[in-house]
Amino acid sequence: MLHHRRPSWRRRVVALALAALTASLLQTNMSSASTEATEVTEVTETARTTDNARSGDKAAAVVRVSEFLAECPYSHRAPDDPIVFPGLPGASHMHSFFGNDTTNARSDVNSLAQGRTTCAPQEDLSSYWVPTLYDGDREVEPTGTTFYYLGEGVRDDIIAQTQPLPYGLRIVAGNAKATGPTDDTRARWSCLHHGEVNPSTDFVNCPAGAMLESYLDFPQCWNGRDLDSADHKSHMSYPVAGACPATHPVPVPKLRQVLRYPVNGDPARFRLASGRGYTMHGDFFNVWPVAEMERRVRDCIRPIIKCGADGRPS
Repeated sequence: MLHHRRPSWRRRVVALALAALTASLLQTNMSSASTEATEVTEVTETARTTDNARSGDKAAAVVRVSEFLAECPYSHRAPDDPIVFPGLPGASHMHSFFGNDTTNARSDVNSLAQGRTTCAPQEDLSSYWVPTLYDGDREVEPTGTTFYYLGEGVRDDIIAQTQPLPYGLRIVAGNAKATGPTDDTRARWSCLHHGEVNPSTDFVNCPAGAMLESYLDFPQCWNGRDLDSADHKSHMSYPVAGACPATHPVPVPKLRQVLRYPVNGDPARFRLASGRGYTMHGDFFNVWPVAEMERRVRDCIRPIIKCGADGRPS
């Protein structure tokens, strides 16, 4: 009769050691896989966070202001006004002209379109003019001349409906015949970088080293028909309660004229060719190329984005 021999204690020890080694290897592999998965997740999250940050930077770079502009230095002086006194050289008080350097009493949209400009961008062939400022008997021309085109002053839903300023549009803003500081004038005077001096419809006393600043907002609601009117104002209107009135239903960019003069001190020394400071007014003859105006309204005004002189986000 045969007898089965029991495994020796040595064999049992070897078997237990092999089992322990196998378990250890399995645990090590699982731990390694878990670590690698964790590292991949961390890298992915880091990349996602970085991408989000970059996207955030791009979004933050877009300034939510409905604006484009033109910088149009002084061009020339003449006692002409092709809007109020067309075809009559010398019939007006003295004006300082900016932008189109061919502007004279006989200018029309066709002649201006053939002219040159001081503006940046050079696509803007429009003409802008104001009564000349005098310090005593000395003519003073502004050294800062910015013309902003804005969507402000109306509700956001109205801004989204803004139409390009029509080619050949003529507008006069302000009141050249004002007899007092409260006589229907839109112009304001202030001191550049000196907010402690309150703005006024008449000249203000700016401290030494400061510059006298004039700013004037043009109306931004058009009647949709006329490029001019008998008084050069009635075809346009200022908004009412954040919207354009029914008589002038078409919202267009608001032109803001900002001029900075290198004078300061006693305002009694200053006068305009039209009279006191409250007679400040501005004339605008639109000769922007149609496509350029349309692009700026589409890309800057309607989406409420701040653009520079090139009509691109600044």
